[in-house]
Amino acid sequence: MEKARPQPSRGALKPATVVTGASSGIGRELARAAARDGAGHAMLLIGLEHDALAELAAEMSAAGVEAHALAVDLSGREAGACIESKLAEIGAYCDVLVNSAGFGVFGAAADADRRAQLDLIEVNIRALTEMTLRFLPGMIDRGRGGVLNVGSITGYLPGPNMATYFAAKAYVGSFTAALAQEVRGSGVTVTCLTPGVVRTPFFARCGVGQTRLYKMAPHGNAPAVAAAGWRGFRAGKHLVIPRLVDRIIVGGSLLVPQALLLRFVSAFLRPP
Repeated sequence: MEKARPQPSRGALKPATVVTGASSGIGRELARAAARDGAGHAMLLIGLEHDALAELAAEMSAAGVEAHALAVDLSGREAGACIESKLAEIGAYCDVLVNSAGFGVFGAAADADRRAQLDLIEVNIRALTEMTLRFLPGMIDRGRGGVLNVGSITGYLPGPNMATYFAAKAYVGSFTAALAQEVRGSGVTVTCLTPGVVRTPFFARCGVGQTRLYKMAPHGNAPAVAAAGWRGFRAGKHLVIPRLVDRIIVGGSLLVPQALLLRFVSAFLRPP
């Protein structure tokens, strides 16, 4: 029988930055930003695409950063325990959590795939919440660390034809703002990165790339958005909206009557 490997004592555990959604897009760039500024942190890269994660881990290792890849589906209820087990295996604890995993479902809610929409809620809301609640208490006990959640300006808008996605991002924004207030003065930072339209594989995967809204919206790029988000997180900001144009959109959405917003989004986010 194989002997169980001895687990390191709590005092020997090293801090780690855990990044979900690290396979591509903003999550991948946030992982790179965290690794560049890791201050000796190990990196645990979470996503669905094993090869992409392994490639990123190898890139970080070549730069002298300890990096580990873990391919896991966050829609599964066992994902959180799997991630915690991986941390124990590498002798680390979660000091910084980056919740970037998520996907969208395009189309009228009544017509779009029901299972896909429920999986969206599992990943974009439940998994983000579970990961936060799993690791935040330890951060508070240690008086250090933090959580960086990736929201979206869509959280400030109604979302005809992407109802579950827009609603999920509204949850992320509200949840993060409340947590930021709760941990104030504890030494822990909770930040919501709230970008607009960014050039990532996300839009092609869910089909939004063919809509007028996507074609007409000013596009950001993932490295710049991630860099701004990481700087804001490190500076202790509770909300980071990287671009001026996105801040204007958010401000306008708070002033324009919802009935008008509904007509606008419905017209520009209509399937081609």
